[in-house]
Amino acid sequence: ELARVDPAVSLSVAAHNGLCTNHLYLYSNEDQRRKYLPDLTSGKKIGAWGLTESVSGSDAASLMSTAIKSGNKFILNGSKTFITHGGVGETAVIMAITNKDKGKKGISAFILEKGMKGFSAGKKEDKLGMRASETTQLIFDNCEVPEENLLGNEGEGFIQAMKILEGGRISIAALSVGLAQGCLDACIKYSKERKQFGKSLSEFQATQFKLSKMATDIEAARLLTYRAAVIKDQGKPITTEAAMAKLFASEIAERAASEAVQIFGGYGYTKDYPVEKFYRDVKLLTIGEGTSEIQRIVIAKDLLKD
Repeated sequence: ELARVDPAVSLSVAAHNGLCTNHLYLYSNEDQRRKYLPDLTSGKKIGAWGLTESVSGSDAASLMSTAIKSGNKFILNGSKTFITHGGVGETAVIMAITNKDKGKKGISAFILEKGMKGFSAGKKEDKLGMRASETTQLIFDNCEVPEENLLGNEGEGFIQAMKILEGGRISIAALSVGLAQGCLDACIKYSKERKQFGKSLSEFQATQFKLSKMATDIEAARLLTYRAAVIKDQGKPITTEAAMAKLFASEIAERAASEAVQIFGGYGYTKDYPVEKFYRDVKLLTIGEGTSEIQRIVIAKDLLKD
């Protein structure tokens, strides 16, 4: 519903709830939950979540940030890229290498707090869309993280992150459905008002076909999203279902935004109407939290497994 009006606000809510807060909720111990969750769940503090780096996008396991144990703390060095709430967030969950020799199983997750020595926000990205949702770099320069801020056990960070992203893909699917619905709502209203050749755009079959295609795609995406969410609520594996929902919903949202601009014509290319913002915002949905190509790989692996 939020994405139906402003996808960027919806994205911020999804990142705060589905990534940072959810990671803490699922994998923290009782002391960590008592310390961090009340402020995050109440909205008193905003959360960030850091996996992506400049050298590791879709290949998330190739990250370079390190966390070296030193007495009763870890010394974290490296950086993260494209982090939602990197500047305004006060609590962050960060993945870093604790044992280079173990590959994926050498990645651990940590809780960082704004103000920790050596922890800072870097460049704020000047993005095409989703501009109301802040995206920055995070920098770790001999950042001292207490050992009690380790989430779970050493070496569990990558597996934790992949599980969090599964749920996050349902969030992005829902966001995509909302954005597409916003496009359809705007198109129905505008097509009834706009007159050309003596009749409204909605009376032309070409427009009707666009609207009917958009509506059908949206309903299909909505059902895929609900299905993935229900399966998750049942505690069952959702790897494939979440990937299907995210893939389909994000791509039909991209088509809906494009068709919306087309229906609005020249006015769709101006900031006087909402569809130009939908058009700019939607592209991130086929990229963030796993590209469309990664979703297809995930789905294919499940189809072809023995």
